[in-house]
Amino acid sequence: MSSSPEDTVHLTVDGAPLAVPAHRTVAAALQLEGEAAGWRTTRREGDRRGLFCGIGVCYDCLATVDGRRGVRTCLVEVTDGMDVRTGAGDA
Repeated sequence: MSSSPEDTVHLTVDGAPLAVPAHRTVAAALQLEGEAAGWRTTRREGDRRGLFCGIGVCYDCLATVDGRRGVRTCLVEVTDGMDVRTGAGDA
């Protein structure tokens, strides 16, 4: 199956442009994009880690999406022009 431009969604993650496959959750898109998944880190060492539950139960994947704080990214599908703020790097 070949991909077309309609199969790609363009969003911004922490100010950086990102193109990801359409019909994915925000969390899945971030996981697909290795470097962008850094909002999930271990407490002591700050090492990157993956999603915890991925089904909206644990609240571990919270981010600000289009200005809405506390959004569970594993439950929200990416849309073109979406702005995601993960809080990665915040003190």
